[in-house]
Amino acid sequence: MSKTLRTALQMDKEKFTVPRSVQQTIPIRRIWPDGVFQVGNKFSMSWAFSDINYEVASQAAKQSMFRAFGELINSLDVGAATKITVNNHRVNAEQFKRESLIPLKGDALDGYRQEYNDMLVERATSGSRMLRDRYITVSVHKKNVEEARLTLQRIGAGLARNLSALGSVCEQMDMEERLRVLHDFFRAENEVNYAFDYRDALKKGHHFADFICPESMEQHADYLMLGEKYARVLYLQSYPAYMRDDLIKELMELPRNLMLSIDYIPVPTDEAVKTVENKLLGVETNIANWQRKQNQNNNFSAAIPYDLNQQRQEANEFLDDLTTRDQRMLHIALTLVHMADSKEELDADTRTLVSAGNKLAYHFSTLRYQQLDGLNTALPYGLRKIDTLRTITTDPAATLTPFHAQEIAHKGGIYHGLSPVSKNMIFIDRRQLMNGNGCILGVSGSGKSFFGKLEIVPLLLKGGVDVLILDPEREYTALVEQLGGEVVHISASSPQHINVMDMVRGYGDEANPLVMKSEFILSMFEVLYKQRQELSIRDMSLIDRCVRSVYRDYLRSDYTLPPPTLHDLYNELCAQPEPEGQRIALDVEMFVKGSLNTFAQQTNVDLNSALIAFDIRELDSTLLPLGISEKGRER
Repeated sequence: MSKTLRTALQMDKEKFTVPRSVQQTIPIRRIWPDGVFQVGNKFSMSWAFSDINYEVASQAAKQSMFRAFGELINSLDVGAATKITVNNHRVNAEQFKRESLIPLKGDALDGYRQEYNDMLVERATSGSRMLRDRYITVSVHKKNVEEARLTLQRIGAGLARNLSALGSVCEQMDMEERLRVLHDFFRAENEVNYAFDYRDALKKGHHFADFICPESMEQHADYLMLGEKYARVLYLQSYPAYMRDDLIKELMELPRNLMLSIDYIPVPTDEAVKTVENKLLGVETNIANWQRKQNQNNNFSAAIPYDLNQQRQEANEFLDDLTTRDQRMLHIALTLVHMADSKEELDADTRTLVSAGNKLAYHFSTLRYQQLDGLNTALPYGLRKIDTLRTITTDPAATLTPFHAQEIAHKGGIYHGLSPVSKNMIFIDRRQLMNGNGCILGVSGSGKSFFGKLEIVPLLLKGGVDVLILDPEREYTALVEQLGGEVVHISASSPQHINVMDMVRGYGDEANPLVMKSEFILSMFEVLYKQRQELSIRDMSLIDRCVRSVYRDYLRSDYTLPPPTLHDLYNELCAQPEPEGQRIALDVEMFVKGSLNTFAQQTNVDLNSALIAFDIRELDSTLLPLGISEKGRER
């Protein structure tokens, strides 16, 4: 036994007291609002970290992630115990309704909202409805909470850096989040009833364990009863020489509330090397003694027995890993607690889990008369109550990867289908993405427009957004009319007009509105001139002067006068003393006074609607570049 392990076992010892209530089975002694818990004679803190797309990555990407996860294991603090927990739990039905369904608003669109909500509920019922959360819990032995908090925050900063290299986001869990995890495990059928208020509990003298513990607990030889639920704790008894990286994935396929934890106790490299050298020396001594006995019996040609030779080879490989391959020695323990509604279902699930492990040559066993200790080990308290440690190096430890496939489930997002890996629903809110832009690609008839409509409808039903549609094929008219939006038919013969020089209060956000409008008018002229010639600097200066002139009275009136139109700009150009003004006015006369004066009239459509479709199907090819350039105009 290494010195580190002896020290850890000695410091983890605590006086055993028989619990006289269900609350006393919770090993948490004190809690602090920032998430620090005193558990036993240690202090612990937890961090939640997000999943990454390990399962669907290419082989090269998997190797890169595997190495990065190995670096995270190598970085574990020697003076602390680390626990990685994977929590497999069902979707909270009330939380799903609150975050995903669209609330009714009492208007004409409530029928569509109800139909959309019914579709989501049906999808949620037919899917797996299992979520997988991940936590890292670190526990340290310190004299007081202040010293523990400083150490834990330092360790957490290092964990966040290493997880960031993997593409995972790590966030510290506060007191309420940690208690909510325990509450949802012990009271899975009453997830909605969690209502712990720290300040209120202090005022009334209530204990936090009253809010999270099960209603009752019965201990049996090989299982527990937590309220009306049955629970059983398994532990990893042995692992194969060649360890695969899909063990946790196979175990988590079981659609039950299940929590799996891996405890890590890292050993300093110098101590590990010394321990392995002593072991190798013992093996060499045994081999020498065996050969001396053979020589005494005049058997000088006997081969070294296979088991002794194998021990020598394994010890040498272990030593090479520590000294030349940047590996660390760790003591790990893997525990797993799963829950069921009946004893028969519990036994069947246990056989399924053991079989999944056996398929990969991992052997799991049920704890006997240690179920409560195993439960306290498996849950993310930061404790290790059972002695099932196994010695391992970094690479084999990294095969026990907790990553699978990243779920996209933004709060308030809209439904985008099912994940092909987890079969869970995908909810996306583009505003929460680093880059919210999207592009729908596909061959003709593959459903691009239909997919776009599927995104438009829930956005409008939720409200709070504006949707502008440039419709060159008249595909969205019926949808927009049904949703109470505005359809603007833009063509030379259309009675509907849009004033390209319209300017409302707030135009250009915080920028100078006159500068923004001048830039837009210049870009419009560039579009009109593009096929024939380019605007010179003199032309652009003249146009800018005229734009500022026609908006002068409008801005002085504080937007109360009718906005200027292209007719006003045309007249201003004609009034300029430079001959360029006459030339530019003549060039654009067709778009002002001629047959293509669609954008030269005052706006006579409602541009304040949340949903507007610009129908440009009948737009003349000459006006088409100008019409398309209108789509980016501020309303």
